[in-house]
Amino acid sequence: MIADSYIERVENLIASGGRRILGITGAPGAGKSTLAEELAKALPGRAVVVPMDGYHLANIELERLGRASRKGAEDTFDSAGYAALLRRLREQRPDETVYAPVFRREIEEPIANAIPVLPDVPLVITEGNYLLLDRGHWAKVRGLLDEAWYVDVDPTLRQTRLVARHIAFGRDEQAARNWVASTDEPNAVLIDSTRARANVLFQWA
Repeated sequence: MIADSYIERVENLIASGGRRILGITGAPGAGKSTLAEELAKALPGRAVVVPMDGYHLANIELERLGRASRKGAEDTFDSAGYAALLRRLREQRPDETVYAPVFRREIEEPIANAIPVLPDVPLVITEGNYLLLDRGHWAKVRGLLDEAWYVDVDPTLRQTRLVARHIAFGRDEQAARNWVASTDEPNAVLIDSTRARANVLFQWA
Protein backbone atom coordinates (compact mmCIF):
# COMPACT_ATOMS: atom_id res chain seq x y z
CA MET A 1 0.00 0.00 0.00
CA ILE A 2 1.21 3.50 -0.86
CA ALA A 3 0.68 6.14 1.83
CA ASP A 4 -1.41 9.14 0.78
CA SER A 5 1.50 11.50 1.40
CA TYR A 6 3.42 9.97 -1.51
CA ILE A 7 0.44 10.28 -3.87
CA GLU A 8 0.05 13.91 -2.84
CA ARG A 9 3.71 14.54 -3.55
CA VAL A 10 3.31 13.18 -7.09
CA GLU A 11 0.13 15.21 -7.59
CA ASN A 12 2.07 18.34 -6.64
CA LEU A 13 4.84 17.41 -9.06
CA ILE A 14 2.34 17.13 -11.91
CA ALA A 15 0.65 20.38 -10.87
CA SER A 16 3.93 22.25 -11.33
CA GLY A 17 3.30 22.01 -15.08
CA GLY A 18 4.96 20.66 -18.20
CA ARG A 19 6.55 17.23 -18.61
CA ARG A 20 7.83 15.86 -15.32
CA ILE A 21 10.01 12.77 -14.80
CA LEU A 22 9.96 10.85 -11.53
CA GLY A 23 12.78 8.36 -10.99
CA ILE A 24 12.37 5.36 -8.70
CA THR A 25 15.46 3.43 -7.68
CA GLY A 26 16.59 0.88 -5.13
CA ALA A 27 18.30 -2.47 -4.86
CA PRO A 28 17.13 -5.53 -6.85
CA GLY A 29 13.92 -6.89 -5.35
CA ALA A 30 13.03 -3.67 -3.50
CA GLY A 31 9.71 -3.32 -5.32
CA LYS A 32 10.56 -0.54 -7.78
CA SER A 33 8.43 -1.92 -10.60
CA THR A 34 5.48 -2.51 -8.29
CA LEU A 35 5.67 1.04 -6.94
CA ALA A 36 5.92 2.55 -10.43
CA GLU A 37 2.90 0.58 -11.66
CA GLU A 38 0.83 1.39 -8.56
CA LEU A 39 1.58 5.10 -8.91
CA ALA A 40 0.57 4.98 -12.59
CA LYS A 41 -2.71 3.24 -11.66
CA ALA A 42 -3.41 6.00 -9.12
CA LEU A 43 -2.95 8.60 -11.89
CA PRO A 44 -4.97 7.20 -14.82
CA GLY A 45 -4.19 8.92 -18.09
CA ARG A 46 -1.60 11.17 -16.47
CA ALA A 47 1.40 8.86 -16.09
CA VAL A 48 3.33 6.29 -18.06
CA VAL A 49 6.01 3.90 -16.77
CA VAL A 50 9.29 3.69 -18.69
CA PRO A 51 11.62 1.13 -17.05
CA MET A 52 15.40 1.39 -17.23
CA ASP A 53 15.50 -2.37 -17.83
CA GLY A 54 14.54 -1.84 -21.46
CA TYR A 55 18.18 -0.86 -21.94
CA HIS A 56 19.58 -4.25 -20.97
CA LEU A 57 22.12 -5.30 -23.58
CA ALA A 58 20.93 -8.28 -25.62
CA ASN A 59 22.16 -11.69 -24.50
CA ILE A 60 24.25 -12.13 -27.65
CA GLU A 61 26.07 -8.87 -26.91
CA LEU A 62 26.61 -9.81 -23.25
CA GLU A 63 28.18 -13.07 -24.45
CA ARG A 64 30.43 -11.18 -26.86
CA LEU A 65 31.56 -8.86 -24.07
CA GLY A 66 32.03 -11.68 -21.57
CA ARG A 67 29.47 -10.18 -19.18
CA ALA A 68 26.62 -12.70 -19.36
CA SER A 69 27.39 -14.07 -15.91
CA ARG A 70 26.99 -10.54 -14.49
CA LYS A 71 23.76 -9.60 -16.22
CA GLY A 72 22.19 -6.78 -14.25
CA ALA A 73 25.48 -5.08 -13.35
CA GLU A 74 25.95 -1.43 -14.30
CA ASP A 75 27.99 -2.24 -17.43
CA THR A 76 25.39 -4.64 -18.84
CA PHE A 77 23.08 -1.81 -19.91
CA ASP A 78 23.17 0.81 -22.66
CA SER A 79 23.42 3.64 -20.16
CA ALA A 80 24.07 6.27 -22.84
CA GLY A 81 20.93 5.20 -24.68
CA TYR A 82 18.86 5.38 -21.52
CA ALA A 83 20.08 8.88 -20.71
CA ALA A 84 19.35 9.93 -24.30
CA LEU A 85 15.79 8.61 -23.99
CA LEU A 86 15.20 10.62 -20.80
CA ARG A 87 16.46 13.76 -22.49
CA ARG A 88 14.17 13.12 -25.45
CA LEU A 89 11.24 12.66 -23.07
CA ARG A 90 12.02 15.95 -21.35
CA GLU A 91 12.12 17.75 -24.71
CA GLN A 92 9.27 15.85 -26.38
CA ARG A 93 7.53 17.85 -29.10
CA PRO A 94 3.72 18.14 -29.14
CA ASP A 95 3.54 16.32 -32.51
CA GLU A 96 5.75 13.41 -31.45
CA THR A 97 5.19 10.01 -29.85
CA VAL A 98 8.33 8.65 -28.18
CA TYR A 99 8.68 4.87 -28.12
CA ALA A 100 10.61 3.26 -25.28
CA PRO A 101 11.91 -0.32 -24.98
CA VAL A 102 10.81 -2.89 -22.42
CA PHE A 103 12.55 -5.91 -20.87
CA ARG A 104 10.68 -9.24 -21.02
CA ARG A 105 11.76 -11.59 -18.23
CA GLU A 106 10.11 -14.58 -19.88
CA ILE A 107 12.66 -14.40 -22.71
CA GLU A 108 15.36 -12.45 -20.83
CA GLU A 109 15.64 -9.94 -23.67
CA PRO A 110 14.76 -6.28 -24.32
CA ILE A 111 12.06 -5.44 -26.89
CA ALA A 112 12.40 -2.16 -28.78
CA ASN A 113 9.64 0.42 -29.28
CA ALA A 114 7.19 -1.34 -26.94
CA ILE A 115 6.03 1.58 -24.76
CA PRO A 116 4.42 4.60 -26.45
CA VAL A 117 4.79 7.87 -24.56
CA LEU A 118 2.26 10.39 -25.83
CA PRO A 119 3.19 14.07 -25.72
CA ASP A 120 0.22 15.09 -23.54
CA VAL A 121 1.06 12.70 -20.68
CA PRO A 122 2.41 14.98 -17.94
CA LEU A 123 4.34 12.42 -15.89
CA VAL A 124 6.90 9.81 -16.88
CA ILE A 125 7.78 7.37 -14.11
CA THR A 126 11.08 5.66 -14.77
CA GLU A 127 12.44 2.95 -12.50
CA GLY A 128 15.68 1.01 -12.31
CA ASN A 129 18.79 0.21 -10.34
CA TYR A 130 21.29 2.84 -11.41
CA LEU A 131 19.38 6.12 -11.66
CA LEU A 132 21.53 7.77 -8.98
CA LEU A 133 24.91 6.34 -9.95
CA ASP A 134 27.38 9.19 -10.46
CA ARG A 135 29.83 7.67 -12.92
CA GLY A 136 29.92 6.99 -16.63
CA HIS A 137 26.83 7.82 -18.67
CA TRP A 138 24.70 7.04 -15.58
CA ALA A 139 25.87 10.35 -14.13
CA LYS A 140 23.70 12.17 -16.69
CA VAL A 141 20.49 10.57 -15.41
CA ARG A 142 20.04 12.39 -12.08
CA GLY A 143 19.96 15.80 -13.75
CA LEU A 144 17.18 14.64 -16.07
CA LEU A 145 14.87 13.67 -13.18
CA ASP A 146 12.61 16.16 -11.43
CA GLU A 147 12.53 13.89 -8.39
CA ALA A 148 14.25 10.67 -7.38
CA TRP A 149 12.83 8.20 -4.84
CA TYR A 150 14.84 5.45 -3.21
CA VAL A 151 12.79 2.38 -2.22
CA ASP A 152 13.95 1.15 1.18
CA VAL A 153 13.03 -2.41 2.17
CA ASP A 154 14.18 -5.07 4.62
CA PRO A 155 17.18 -6.91 3.05
CA THR A 156 15.95 -10.37 4.06
CA LEU A 157 12.55 -9.78 2.46
CA ARG A 158 14.22 -8.38 -0.64
CA GLN A 159 16.50 -11.41 -1.03
CA THR A 160 13.57 -13.79 -0.52
CA ARG A 161 11.70 -12.02 -3.31
CA LEU A 162 14.71 -12.29 -5.60
CA VAL A 163 15.13 -16.02 -5.06
CA ALA A 164 11.42 -16.55 -5.76
CA ARG A 165 11.66 -14.43 -8.91
CA HIS A 166 14.62 -16.36 -10.29
CA ILE A 167 12.87 -19.67 -9.58
CA ALA A 168 9.70 -18.43 -11.31
CA PHE A 169 11.72 -17.66 -14.43
CA GLY A 170 13.46 -21.01 -14.69
CA ARG A 171 16.34 -21.39 -12.22
CA ASP A 172 16.34 -24.15 -9.61
CA GLU A 173 16.52 -23.02 -5.98
CA GLN A 174 20.27 -23.43 -5.55
CA ALA A 175 21.03 -21.65 -8.81
CA ALA A 176 18.67 -18.85 -7.75
CA ARG A 177 20.41 -18.46 -4.40
CA ASN A 178 23.82 -18.50 -6.05
CA TRP A 179 22.78 -15.78 -8.51
CA VAL A 180 21.43 -13.59 -5.70
CA ALA A 181 24.66 -13.99 -3.72
CA SER A 182 27.09 -13.52 -6.61
CA THR A 183 25.31 -10.96 -8.79
CA ASP A 184 22.28 -9.29 -7.19
CA GLU A 185 23.85 -8.56 -3.81
CA PRO A 186 27.07 -6.92 -5.08
CA ASN A 187 24.83 -4.73 -7.25
CA ALA A 188 22.66 -3.99 -4.21
CA VAL A 189 25.67 -2.74 -2.24
CA LEU A 190 26.58 -0.34 -5.05
CA ILE A 191 23.00 0.87 -5.45
CA ASP A 192 22.61 1.42 -1.70
CA SER A 193 25.63 3.74 -1.79
CA THR A 194 23.64 6.13 -4.03
CA ARG A 195 20.63 6.61 -1.74
CA ALA A 196 21.84 9.99 -0.43
CA ARG A 197 21.20 11.49 -3.89
CA ALA A 198 17.45 10.75 -3.65
CA ASN A 199 14.82 13.34 -2.68
CA VAL A 200 12.62 10.77 -0.96
CA LEU A 201 13.30 7.57 0.97
CA PHE A 202 10.19 5.53 0.16
CA GLN A 203 8.86 2.88 2.51
CA TRP A 204 5.77 0.74 1.96
CA ALA A 205 2.89 1.40 4.35
